[in-house]
Amino acid sequence: MEQAIAGVVSRESAEVPVMTVWPSIAAYPSGRFLGRMYHWQTGSYIFRIGNLIALASIPHALALYAYRILPYVGMRYTLTNRRVVVQRGLMAVDDRSVNLDRFDRIDVQVQPGQEWFKSGDLIFYHGNTETFRIEGVSRPEGFRQICMKSHEAFVGLSEILERQAS
Repeated sequence: MEQAIAGVVSRESAEVPVMTVWPSIAAYPSGRFLGRMYHWQTGSYIFRIGNLIALASIPHALALYAYRILPYVGMRYTLTNRRVVVQRGLMAVDDRSVNLDRFDRIDVQVQPGQEWFKSGDLIFYHGNTETFRIEGVSRPEGFRQICMKSHEAFVGLSEILERQAS
C-alpha cells in the first residue's frame, strides 16, 4: 500500500508499518561485554587496549551480527500506525507488542557496554508502570521521538473520534 505520508492512512485501512529498526549486537549480554571492552582507552594513538580487543574479537562480533538476523531467531522492532511490535524471523512474525495508547512516556536506558554501540533500551511506561521494553535499539533517541509522535497522533485522533461519536 502506497502512502503519501508514512503511517497516514484511513482508519478503516489495515495496520501499516511506519518505521522498522534492527537491534544492535548490544541487545545481547555478549555484545554489551564487547562494548565495555572496546571502550578501554589505555594506550596511545591507535594502539589502545580497546582497539586491540576490537581487532581480536572480530570473529565473535561477526557471529553476533549474523545471529541477530538469522531466519528464525533474528528480531526487529516495527512501529505501525497502531502499535510498537517486536517481530521475529525472516517472515517478521509478531512476537509481542504494545498499543500506542498503552503508554504515555518512553525512557532510554543505556546499559554498560551499549554506549560504545550508540544503542540503548527503550522502556515504555503508562503512568509509573512499565508496560513494554525493547533492548539494544540503535540510536534510541530518534526511534523514541517517532514513537512518541505516533502515540500523540493516535491518542489525539482517538479522542476526537470519541467526542464525535457522543
